[in-house]
Amino acid sequence: MSDQAFPGWHGTTIIGVAKGGKVAVAGDGQVSLGQTVIKGTARKVRRLAPGGHEVVAGFAGSTADAFTLLERLETKLEASPGQLQRAAVELAKDWRTDKYLRNLEAMLVVTDGAALYVITGAGDVLEPEHGIAAIGSGGMYALAAARALIDSDLDAEEIARRALAIAAEICVYTNANVTVETIGAGTGQG
Repeated sequence: MSDQAFPGWHGTTIIGVAKGGKVAVAGDGQVSLGQTVIKGTARKVRRLAPGGHEVVAGFAGSTADAFTLLERLETKLEASPGQLQRAAVELAKDWRTDKYLRNLEAMLVVTDGAALYVITGAGDVLEPEHGIAAIGSGGMYALAAARALIDSDLDAEEIARRALAIAAEICVYTNANVTVETIGAGTGQG
């Protein structure tokens, strides 16, 4: 379902937080159409494992478009095992230049536990400052909250959870149904 076919689809907040050798990617579960919540339990953070190299990705925007991009990212990662930056750059190039892909309306936050990137349809692969990346309707609220918490004693996962909770209190397109995946030294599924 594209935004053109269903104008007014809104929703999601995704945040990635890197701290202490771990990266947590968290997302809320709300999908809205205008002033109506269509679904409150969507899972917008996924663990990918192409070629045995784990990557965590969170998406904001059109769900079908995001799944298309996640599939393309997996293909790029299979072609360049363990090289997230290269796969992200190749995906961004394709996204910007391919006639079909350039119409996709989504953004991705991706990490392999070492690097954290935001990938956009404008051809951008951004490595955020301060180890925090945020996208989606409540992204800037979550980013501000995480920046305020980054120097605390909290770990990456707890910062991501708290930042998303704060965004959910402010952004009407973000709810408190949080999915978190953590990756890095000695971590498992979140």
